[in-house]
Amino acid sequence: MTNFSVKKVAVLGAGVMGAQIAAHCVNAKVQVVLFDLPGKEGTPKNGIVLRAIDNLKKLSPAPLGDKEDASLIQVANYEDNLDQLADCDLIIEAIAERLDWKHDLYKKVAPHIGANAIFASNTSGLPIEQLAQGFDADLKARFCGVHFFNPPRYMHLVELIPTEATRPEILDQLETFLTSALGKGVVRAKDTPNFIANRVGIFGMLATIHEAEKFGLSVDVVDDLTGAKLGRAKSGTFRTADVVGLDTMGHVIKTMQDNLKDDPFFSVYKTPDILAKLIEKGALGQKTGGGFYKKVGKDIQRLDFATGEYVAGGGKAADIIARILKEKDPVKKFKALRESTNPQGQFLWAIFRDAFHYIAYHLDTIADNARDVDFAMRWGFGWKVGPFETWQAAGWKQIAEWVKQDIEEGKALTDAPLPAWVFDEKVAEKGVHTPEGSYSAKSNSYVPRSNLAVYERQAFRAPVLGSGDIDPSKAGTTVFEDNDVRLWHSGDDVLVISLKTKMHVIGQGVIDGLKRGLAEAEKNFKGLVIWGTDAAEGGAFSAGADLQSALPAFMAGGPKALDPLIRDLQNTFMAMKYSNVPVVAAVAGLALGGGCEMALHASRRVASIESYIGLVEVGVGLIPAGGGLKEAAVRAAKEAKGNDILQFLKTGFMNAATANVSKSALEAKAMGYLKEDDIIVFNPYELLHVAKVTARSMFDSGYRAPLQRPVTVTGRYGWATIRGQLVNMRDGGFISAHDYKLGDMIAEIVSGGDIDQGSVVSEQWLLDMERKAFLELLNNPKSQERIMGMLQTGKPVRN
Repeated sequence: MTNFSVKKVAVLGAGVMGAQIAAHCVNAKVQVVLFDLPGKEGTPKNGIVLRAIDNLKKLSPAPLGDKEDASLIQVANYEDNLDQLADCDLIIEAIAERLDWKHDLYKKVAPHIGANAIFASNTSGLPIEQLAQGFDADLKARFCGVHFFNPPRYMHLVELIPTEATRPEILDQLETFLTSALGKGVVRAKDTPNFIANRVGIFGMLATIHEAEKFGLSVDVVDDLTGAKLGRAKSGTFRTADVVGLDTMGHVIKTMQDNLKDDPFFSVYKTPDILAKLIEKGALGQKTGGGFYKKVGKDIQRLDFATGEYVAGGGKAADIIARILKEKDPVKKFKALRESTNPQGQFLWAIFRDAFHYIAYHLDTIADNARDVDFAMRWGFGWKVGPFETWQAAGWKQIAEWVKQDIEEGKALTDAPLPAWVFDEKVAEKGVHTPEGSYSAKSNSYVPRSNLAVYERQAFRAPVLGSGDIDPSKAGTTVFEDNDVRLWHSGDDVLVISLKTKMHVIGQGVIDGLKRGLAEAEKNFKGLVIWGTDAAEGGAFSAGADLQSALPAFMAGGPKALDPLIRDLQNTFMAMKYSNVPVVAAVAGLALGGGCEMALHASRRVASIESYIGLVEVGVGLIPAGGGLKEAAVRAAKEAKGNDILQFLKTGFMNAATANVSKSALEAKAMGYLKEDDIIVFNPYELLHVAKVTARSMFDSGYRAPLQRPVTVTGRYGWATIRGQLVNMRDGGFISAHDYKLGDMIAEIVSGGDIDQGSVVSEQWLLDMERKAFLELLNNPKSQERIMGMLQTGKPVRN
């Protein structure tokens, strides 16, 4: 096996996508050079690229994990810097969707591309075969399509599209790099217009617009029906179009009109009149301030199709339909929609029927198998369940009969019949997803998953309904399980603790589970990994302390009733820190408050790039009391190495006092919540593998618990200095009196309290201060207002 390593990437085109792809390469520590046209005479030669990089810092959601890294993107133009392509291992072209422009650029760059480099186009739908015309045989064999979805850092899907001539190992190498280094879900698509996700997704949007007009439903009602209630992006259909940009949507539709003349669904690819009118007016959605929706003052108004005017929005699904959509059993749900007399129910059945009709008819030409269609829609359009999975769950045979009936009665979008394979005995019996693989209409067989070596790093791959995939919450051998935690292993010397509470909040049950896990790991294992079974599917690491479960004790015995619980939490986290075997926190998603403190006390952290870490207790009128402030003081003393500790304390203090949460794992490093040697993982499906390997290698390298060291603190000098700044903020009206009180308490703890500068204290001294302040705040009416506000509304109260 030869290691294919991508050390340097060139991105051609510094538009929205090109610049963001470059940013994500930098996130992944891949050297990247971003090209665009040279600036016009009298302007900086690399002005276009420099402006694009500057813009990356302003975009939200942020393309860069750490804004400081923008400076790591190298700038280049096609006139002076083509020689830089020679040592690039991967070159991604991401210019505007025009065949002639792309061909002109290819002529310019081809002579400069290295002999082993992969060349790829990030086109969203142009034929890859046509793009490769004019290449010599050698370059053609190294060329393919690589279609990222916007925004590239956050969207899991990348479609990989070969030409007839692309060498198979090129695709394997690229899939490996995209999966592990950039953290993507790769689907191999066929070279058909708009590939898989946009082909099915944009058809779905067009069908939705068509059916909405037919059933007389307004855009806000359609969005309420087709968003979170269907397990899809909460922006629904029309709001999604506004966000994507109506001109972009128009462009993708035009690709279908130009290239799919023989498709029986061709009439559906007509640009809807309403969309054409909006584009003509320059109302292109969010970027122009108006599309299907328009913000007027604080209100969001919707477009009325009949008059073309904007009117008050806020329409919702009818109660009866909302109730049907809550039905857990898909078989019952689809029967109810099919039989509904409500126009909203009929509309929903119609859009599902249209989608099922479409994917069945086109499966043999657009994708290798049904699984690829489902992954494309889940990862590219944010659907919780793919369209084939939905069909299979609702009863393959029955749905097929209903769709057939609708086609015969002229209710469908076209009279093209369902293909024969839909009624094939084995498909009717098993569905399209089975433990042996997913159905391929092309080869009339069930295709297993890719066995590329990179997937061995995924302990549990993305599950497909009906494939018999192992449920991570039941995997391996259970050592202990109750309502709060599960301790388990896979026979590989590492004990895993998975929290089972909602959002993995920490109450007495979790504390007891951690203690049990530590004892078990020290006795029988090489390490303990804290990992959430839903980490790859967007779950939280831990949203912090379980305030709800502590409420009864507080109501019965007041703050002092919680003293034993806080002590127990502190002692358990300290036992983790000083455990005889390594404890690795596998962090992904939210790690807030007590969840952040749990991670801070692990021996090492392995964090998904999408980790949002912070001490947020001030939001509920409290201060961190699980050792989070103690760790800030420990870190400052260590980093100061004899210099003025206060300079090093400010970050830790500000983060806690302002409830600052990292927007990525990279930012969490800059904030001090992750340490320099902590590992950042880009593919969340690899998190458990890397955490286990880390725990085992620490143990095998002779891990010993760290020795407890005394902590040098700034004492009253540091406390008074920080307090001075807080007074200014309070008197200037930047923070409330209660914010000032919380800030002052945090300052007192991180500086060690009313003692001399340079005093040396124990970790326990700082923990005792945390606990005392926390219990005092529980008695404070202002803090109680914040706690109750959060429990009732889920939003912080500012008082």
